[in-house]
Amino acid sequence: MTTRTPNTKLRDAVAESGLTYAAVAREVRSVAAECGVTLRTNKSTVEHWISGVTPAGETVRFLAVALSRRVGRLLTPADLGLAVRQTDDESMGLSLAADPMEALMPMWKYELDRRRFLTTSAYSVAAAALPLSHVREIAGRSAAAQSGRVVGMAEVEAVRDMVRVFSEMDERHGGAHGRSALVQYLSDDVAALVRGRFRTDDVRRQMLSAASRGVHLLGWKSYDAGQQGLAQRYYLQSYSLAAESGIAGHDGFVMRTMAMQGLKLHRPEHCQALAETGLNRAKGKVDVQTEALFRVVHAHTLAKSDQRRAALAEAERARALLVSDCGDEVPFWALAWGPPAASVYSRTAKVHEALGDHLAASEQYERAARARPSGTYARIVALDLVAGAEMQLKRGGIEQACATWNRAMDHMDGVQSVRTRKAITSMRRDLARFHARGVRCAAELDERAVDFLTHRS
Repeated sequence: MTTRTPNTKLRDAVAESGLTYAAVAREVRSVAAECGVTLRTNKSTVEHWISGVTPAGETVRFLAVALSRRVGRLLTPADLGLAVRQTDDESMGLSLAADPMEALMPMWKYELDRRRFLTTSAYSVAAAALPLSHVREIAGRSAAAQSGRVVGMAEVEAVRDMVRVFSEMDERHGGAHGRSALVQYLSDDVAALVRGRFRTDDVRRQMLSAASRGVHLLGWKSYDAGQQGLAQRYYLQSYSLAAESGIAGHDGFVMRTMAMQGLKLHRPEHCQALAETGLNRAKGKVDVQTEALFRVVHAHTLAKSDQRRAALAEAERARALLVSDCGDEVPFWALAWGPPAASVYSRTAKVHEALGDHLAASEQYERAARARPSGTYARIVALDLVAGAEMQLKRGGIEQACATWNRAMDHMDGVQSVRTRKAITSMRRDLARFHARGVRCAAELDERAVDFLTHRS
């Protein structure tokens, strides 16, 4: 009979967290779910761990994240008396180095080698605050590549064009489509250009900004695949490239994205500070449409913290900026989700949703869906319609909601997206009670949903 040694480090960490064993199990399941992994961890499982049993597979890391969030500081598996594979660097991508490429290159290698370590990494609350403390000035790189090649604006435009192609492909077909090709392009072509010699300092700044946009897209693809920890790491490195570029507003735009991710994951820590800091770094330095994008996300963070009056006032400022559009060109990096007006409408809907105004939210989601070319932005149009249908259902309009859900599904053909599949699964749960009552539109829509989930990957 094997005698186990009780894990006193884990026992003490659980005691410090103040959680019961059942609550620890619940938090571990929650972290795993964020990473797209389903666990059946329960109170007995935690008891076994403390008695000396080692958690299986990636569960070690999910446990470390869950307890870190609770105690308010980073706990590694080693701190919990547990071992992980030495080949995996838990901090990969979770820092802001002088050269972002030093963080990105090993991450891209892991992606291309199909390693699960990063794709199952969890969102880090501590890392979300990194841009807020990144106050030092980033000096220009002194060690340029010695290839002899001089990079000019033609190369910058080529990178922008290629990222634009990948972005349009992503919106039309989902985050899973073309992901490896994007990783390969960034690691093989863009990395070399970023480390090249430049005709002027402005060319260098524009190239760094273009590279940041490409890495931002890779973060978005990871987000769409449900890989939240990996998405966060890419956003951090996108921020680092944008900050180094010195392009006014671009670093703040990535902070805005990070605030959006935190809100979506119900991790409000730092979200308002990220949105507000991003806005402060951009206002007065960007065109009015881009400033509206910053303001409406700030409004959402205010709504999430129950600052109703301030949230509505900020949302109105965003709307007023759209109306006052002077025709100035929107920068390349601000077009990540298509027409700014559509993004403002969609985020305004989330402000109203957070404040409990479901009628206003459904109207704004509908407005957002109509403001985007549906052929190019199939996925995001579908998700806006799904959100609108949920608001209609909350107001008791089952027939109206079913009609909107059907429109959403019309846009989902050919889209490979974890988020769209989750939206359909959630829709089926919402419809279940109406289906059971024999509501015809609910039964027909559920049948369509089953077919969608069965025949589309």
